[in-house]
Amino acid sequence: MTVPWKSRPDLFRIGLLLCATGAVSGQFQLEPLNSTVLQGSDARFNATVQRNWQVMTWTVGGLMVVNFPVIGDITSSSEQFSARFCSSGDTSCVEFTIHNVTRSGDASPVVCGVLGDYGSKTAHLYVQESGTVNVNGGNVTVVQDQQVEFQCITSAWFPTPTVSWTRNGQAVSSSLYNTTSMANGDTFNSTSVLKFQAVGNATVECRATVLSLTSPQSSSVFLVVVPKPPDWTVLIAVVVSIGGFALLVLLIIGIIFCSKRREEKQPNYQDEMSRRVRTHSQISGANAAGQRQGQENAGYVPEGQTSVAPSELTDSGFSQSNGFKVYKVADANQAGNGYGGAHITVGESGVRKHRHVTIV
Repeated sequence: MTVPWKSRPDLFRIGLLLCATGAVSGQFQLEPLNSTVLQGSDARFNATVQRNWQVMTWTVGGLMVVNFPVIGDITSSSEQFSARFCSSGDTSCVEFTIHNVTRSGDASPVVCGVLGDYGSKTAHLYVQESGTVNVNGGNVTVVQDQQVEFQCITSAWFPTPTVSWTRNGQAVSSSLYNTTSMANGDTFNSTSVLKFQAVGNATVECRATVLSLTSPQSSSVFLVVVPKPPDWTVLIAVVVSIGGFALLVLLIIGIIFCSKRREEKQPNYQDEMSRRVRTHSQISGANAAGQRQGQENAGYVPEGQTSVAPSELTDSGFSQSNGFKVYKVADANQAGNGYGGAHITVGESGVRKHRHVTIV
């Protein structure tokens, strides 16, 4: 049974005397000597006495909070502190408990003293705070092989939390993320940035913890990876390379083909020129021969002439008729070559010429 100090002033004085007494060391044990607990939880210490004892006291932060006699009522300064035997019927072990610990009032030395020559033992209580964890941005969708970045924010932790990342439940290498922390009053805030190349869908989780936590606080998001579109750059480069090579081959083939054609046409061109020269020579020779073999057309009367001497007509082989004369002149060589002749009609009043020429 626990009673307040005010109802038992005698026990309070005994407790103060006990805490001030230093006696033989090693007569009893206090465990643990260092305790780290989370704010809001309970802190427990066990004191084991090797021999018979009468009164045990517990002091927190310099103030005696529990007086525990072997026989009699247990007195406590408040309901936050309590003490009991570790097991029924065993008076050698006492368990001291601080309920709902706080950083401001309970993070201090805890002293246990036993009346007599036992002396006292001191343990240290450390109180930590668990804050919040959040991955900014929520779920992310990216293209395959794209660099992706996640940011995790932790707030109101004491001391600075340990931040880590997992991907599909597997721990992420610390080389892929960077964490920075800064004080915010009497607590700490942290920012952790994770970067990696997206390969497939994954659950990305940020975890923060301190020593007193049995399991870390966490926040997770989903990473959705979609296939990347075809890389047309490579395809275009290949097509252009092949096309350029093919064009170069065609150009070379064309140049070779044209060169051969020119080589084949060169002799034919010379033969054609020779043939044309020979033809021209033959035509020129034929014209010269015709000029030499032709006869003078004595029957030709120039324009404006009105009479023809009978002697001239007779000498040229023209025929005469009554009243008018008709002369027909034809060159045998020219007729054979397709040239036409000329008809001349001569009247009493003069000569009138009609010429018809046909060239084939």
